[in-house]
Amino acid sequence: MASLADRVRGNGRIAAGLLLNLLVSICIVFLNKWIYVHYGFPNMSLTLVHFVVTWLGLYVCQKLDIFAPKSLPPSKLLLLALSFCGFVVFTNLSLQNNTIGTYQLAKAMTTPVIIVIQTLCYKKTFSTKIRLTLIPITLGVILNSYYDVKFNFLGTVFAALGVLVTSLYQVWVGAKQHELQVNSMQLLYYQAPMSSAMLLVAVPFFEPVFAEGGIFGPWSVSALLMVLLSGVIAFMVNLSIYWIIGNTSPVTYNMFGHFKFCITLFGGYVLFKDPLSVNQGLGMLCTLFGILAYTHFKLSEQEGSKSKLVQRP
Repeated sequence: MASLADRVRGNGRIAAGLLLNLLVSICIVFLNKWIYVHYGFPNMSLTLVHFVVTWLGLYVCQKLDIFAPKSLPPSKLLLLALSFCGFVVFTNLSLQNNTIGTYQLAKAMTTPVIIVIQTLCYKKTFSTKIRLTLIPITLGVILNSYYDVKFNFLGTVFAALGVLVTSLYQVWVGAKQHELQVNSMQLLYYQAPMSSAMLLVAVPFFEPVFAEGGIFGPWSVSALLMVLLSGVIAFMVNLSIYWIIGNTSPVTYNMFGHFKFCITLFGGYVLFKDPLSVNQGLGMLCTLFGILAYTHFKLSEQEGSKSKLVQRP
């Protein structure tokens, strides 16, 4: 039986992991927005830096025996790697073209879209309570977007594409982990270099490479340091998510995500002076209520399923 000291140390490590994830998750949003606003660094090139740094970080992790890589057939990962590129690029474009509030609330639409995809394509069923929580989530996002004074059509398109591709990616990640019998780090270890190669080919068609404003253009030292820091933090976000889920549970991580959601919204309006109307505030509260209700009902259903398994002879 674990001693009190061991439990305290264990809880301390979990608290430290949660705090690290809180800091890096919020930091990556604000840092990327800062890079777009103050330096104008190209979006796809920044995503490429994130992928390369993530792969190098994972390479170091497997050398330190933090996880064991598993040989996977590249053909099984092509579509997943492509969707990985798409969701990061479109999410960053949404951040670049929207206020922090609209960007953050648009991400909340991932849950309803995943439910729709799983219902239509994978014949998965959800309870009426779960389906009803999609109404306040969707209504809140629409309210916020409609009353956002910086609302623009391009930002809305990128936000919608980001939600769609992110949802597909998350569904496919779960399916591939089950199909290939790998964990998220083993999967990401193969995804990251494949996605980097795809972006390396695509970048010259959409962004300058060596000219001014390109990835190898004449950037200031401060801009390059910010971009590199963004890559390191992106890797730390991925690593901390994996560590938290591995040492607690996906439910703990999602509950903690609500706290980050609120802080990121508040920070966006403080740091970037994004205007906030009363109707936008109501939209945010509506979405937050829907997310909390979804988590509550999901938790209740999971506990009910566990109880039935325990009671079964």
